[in-house]
Amino acid sequence: MKPSLVVMAAGMGSRFGGLKQMEPVTGRGEVLLDFSIYDALDAGFESVILIIKRAIERDFEEKVGRRLRRQAGVRYVYQELDDLPDGRRPPEGREKPWGTGQAVLAARGAVDTPFAVINADDYYGKSAFSVMADFLRGGVTASDYAMVGYRLGNTLTEYGAVARGVCEVKDGFLRGLTERTKIIKREGDAAYSEDGENWRALPLDTVVSMQMFGFHPDVFALLDEGFRDFLASPFDPMKGEYLLPARIGELVTGGRVSMRVLDSPDRWFGVTYRQDKPAVVRAITELRERGIYPRSLWGGQ
Repeated sequence: MKPSLVVMAAGMGSRFGGLKQMEPVTGRGEVLLDFSIYDALDAGFESVILIIKRAIERDFEEKVGRRLRRQAGVRYVYQELDDLPDGRRPPEGREKPWGTGQAVLAARGAVDTPFAVINADDYYGKSAFSVMADFLRGGVTASDYAMVGYRLGNTLTEYGAVARGVCEVKDGFLRGLTERTKIIKREGDAAYSEDGENWRALPLDTVVSMQMFGFHPDVFALLDEGFRDFLASPFDPMKGEYLLPARIGELVTGGRVSMRVLDSPDRWFGVTYRQDKPAVVRAITELRERGIYPRSLWGGQ
């Protein structure tokens, strides 16, 4: 059974200043998601589930979706504030989505095969999709998952802080995952902060998650359980988020699932900040010049 690809594309892009999942990175109007879909199809993925907000559906379909659905079976699902269990209602005045954990949970009715999760606005590299597809075809079970690990130094931007899932890895398996929301690049290393004032060093070879995970469909029950626990706990009603890396960390440290860490030598790039775009455009151009991608991904379409 061919694996599916679930893409988180509902982010608001506050640091970027717009909907970066629809930001063109080539003269043909291709976005980073085009390259991820191209690599995924090449690796053997079949259907694509795009998690978006209903409010951007028309614009997304016009700029991205219509082109992608010519290449693969594409389906939209929706991350919405009112998609809450037990008839709950969102806090009055809240606009921020509930986070990546709830985003993936939005795909629960659309996926019945092993699947990978990615961000729409990240470039993962061809090897990442290849090793993940191999795992999903042969190694995934209801309690055995995988993630692609990147070296922190290959995932940083020059223009500000980023959020990364910092991984503790032993014998090729994840032993702990801590979401660090403020990581900056410094001369010779990186550093993270919890309060924006006090900084602690992080080696550049630290393994981090870029939210490329491989799951069995049974993970949806675990995500639903975690979301209910989150909503029952104290959280900031305007900004609190149910984060996928945090839930994975809980499940791993609690011994409920195992997660193999698949290594990727590829360099990540993305458009966290608007200033990142020129570097991304150059990187895509270089990959095409090396023959990694054709001049037109979809044959001129």
